[in-house]
Amino acid sequence: MVDLLSYPVKGCAGVSVPSTPLTDAGLAHDRAFMVIDENGVFRTQRRWPHLAQIQPAISDDRIELSAPGAGSIAVDVDVTGPRRAVDLFGTGYRGIDQGDPVAEWLSDVLGARSRLVRVPPEHDRATDGETPGTSGYADSCAVHVVSRSSLDLLNERLPEPLPMDRFRPNIVVDGWDAHDEDRAGRIRAGDAVLGFAKLAIRCAVTTVDQATGRRSGPEPLRTLARYRRVPGEGIAFGAKFAVLRRGTLSVGDPVVVETWR
Repeated sequence: MVDLLSYPVKGCAGVSVPSTPLTDAGLAHDRAFMVIDENGVFRTQRRWPHLAQIQPAISDDRIELSAPGAGSIAVDVDVTGPRRAVDLFGTGYRGIDQGDPVAEWLSDVLGARSRLVRVPPEHDRATDGETPGTSGYADSCAVHVVSRSSLDLLNERLPEPLPMDRFRPNIVVDGWDAHDEDRAGRIRAGDAVLGFAKLAIRCAVTTVDQATGRRSGPEPLRTLARYRRVPGEGIAFGAKFAVLRRGTLSVGDPVVVETWR
């Protein structure tokens, strides 16, 4: 394992960590927060690519957000406030609003009225796939795994190579063959165990430059479509896993495939 990344606020920048607990819902704090509009609908880089430039810093009881030219704001995390309805891909969940100051800051940065919500402690979301599980506000399953060899193979075919952050993985694995993550059924990392749920079907977020928050053209989707199209599903790159056994993950831990699909 060569990198571990958590995304405390859905759609915003990732945080690379040397070590982290793995909970039933994924890496600690991963997609525990979400930016919503006034109607409770989540904001995504698909429509708001400059979310990528918002950098979170998170602890158990405090979250800080910063962005170029906008300074930063820090607020205490509220886990007891009133619940409100939120909408994630048309499915209704609940969120705890984190207050007006951070809402005003986000609204200024994004240029549209926005609020920040947190997953409530009672959040009980079921995710689908070959291995069922749970997650916070992730698109689907708890843990997204990509091997470095998969990116190397893609970059050999691209006009210009792209960094791994285009795919926003949680776990980056070295030493596997390209797309071994597609075939791994049960994997062990540190003292945690993960089970394959589904392929990661890619969307327009992969065309957003994560450093600038700007769309950069048709790649990598155009190239991936030539050799990674799954009939009836879309363009696959990486794989989603559910947590079978909680534990601690650390950069440098071997990722061992216990069973193959």
